[in-house]
Amino acid sequence: MKRRMTGYFVMMTAGAGALAIGQTSLGQAIGLPTLSDTTRECIDCHQKADPGLYQQWGSSTHFRANIGCYECHAADKSDVDAFDHFGDTIAILVTPKDCARCHSREVEEFAGSHHSKAGRILGSLDNVLAEVVEGNKGMHTMGFPEGVSAAAVNGCWQCHGSEIKVLAGGKLDPATYPNSGIGRINPDGSEGSCNACHTRHDFSVAQARHPDTCGKCHLGPDHPQKEIYEESKHGINFFSKIDEMNLDNEKWIVGEDYWAAPTCATCHMSETKTQDVTHDIGMRISWNNRPPVSIRPEASDAKMGLPGANVPWQVRRANMKDVCLNCHENQWVDNFYVQYDSLIELYNEKFAKPGLALMNLAKPLKKPIPFGNKIDWTWFELWHHEGRRARHGAAMMAPDYTHWHGTYEIARNFYTELVPELEELVHHGKASGDPAKVKAAGALEAKIHEVLGHDDHKWFLGKMDPAEKAARKKAADDFKNRYAK
Repeated sequence: MKRRMTGYFVMMTAGAGALAIGQTSLGQAIGLPTLSDTTRECIDCHQKADPGLYQQWGSSTHFRANIGCYECHAADKSDVDAFDHFGDTIAILVTPKDCARCHSREVEEFAGSHHSKAGRILGSLDNVLAEVVEGNKGMHTMGFPEGVSAAAVNGCWQCHGSEIKVLAGGKLDPATYPNSGIGRINPDGSEGSCNACHTRHDFSVAQARHPDTCGKCHLGPDHPQKEIYEESKHGINFFSKIDEMNLDNEKWIVGEDYWAAPTCATCHMSETKTQDVTHDIGMRISWNNRPPVSIRPEASDAKMGLPGANVPWQVRRANMKDVCLNCHENQWVDNFYVQYDSLIELYNEKFAKPGLALMNLAKPLKKPIPFGNKIDWTWFELWHHEGRRARHGAAMMAPDYTHWHGTYEIARNFYTELVPELEELVHHGKASGDPAKVKAAGALEAKIHEVLGHDDHKWFLGKMDPAEKAARKKAADDFKNRYAK
């Protein structure tokens, strides 16, 4: 697979403030011949009013390319968030559609990614937690006169993105801005925020490549990729050899410009000797470990109507293996995937699929209110917290997260919380006198017996196969004898 090489030439069209991109010969410089007069006027004021922003821009590649305030913030008078600013029409928000004036390929890739759709959590079960269970409608703004939950505004929306509401005069509602959530829903119809990773106004490439940037969102009890990375050999190497990482180099090809360690960007986005940079972070992922049961990424892409629906997981895995092989040999990489796939299969088959089946049968016996039953919380944390930690831990080679924070807690909560709570629902259902509930309780009870009678679970009933029990005892005795003093 040969890496595509594309050169771009950027020029300002007279009077409109729009940027046109034309493909030119290789090696063409990127940028404008000089700063525009309008940007110079912006600088005259903002270097005094906002010296920090001015200095950040001054250290950026944009500065060296003569791309300034107006080139990014220019707006058309018809834009919903446009306003007049000392005679110029601008907008506060710089959206992916704006960035596409110069970075069309990057924006197209990003628009096809799960990152750009992160704002769609606003209609999910997770958001019920923040808006209803954790919060109330106590935060009142012009955009939300009836109130909105401060828990959602300050929590979920800051990573996933808010739906920006524009007030009179181009002002932005304080419940929805400031917000750099990666799936922000913008008034121009675009989804996403480039400065979620490329922090304005310096847009440092070194910062975007650093694991801490991803750690703004990818951490915590349900998706601790940042902590997992730090525990892994990859993270240990990175932090001990950060001076060897060449993070600020324009060309950043693994195995060529650096080899001390990979970062999040290395594995999921950055160039290799045979692959271009990609802004679709799903193109090297062969399992989607977000839902209760892990699925292949093309299946989740299809559900969201993304172009990745046509890219099978085998192709994505080959893309990731191409990254791995810059530091590891084939046997190491192939064997890692055997280990990883086995953990996903264990989680899916032993806990996730039976758990989902049991919870579906339990619905008629519960209060029909999300998170209105103790068992709702037990099941949610089992897959959403412990289940994800185990799967992400295996994906990124962090054994403590795979085991103690993952499969151990899954098993503990499955056997000591979920199963007893299901049995309690059966008991109350049978005693209810309601024929429908009695029937539902019988179906659930039968499924509990079926699940616990499976080879994966019958140890819990004291029904381990005698031959297996004897083999385990022999292995334990042999181990003790081997190392006995």
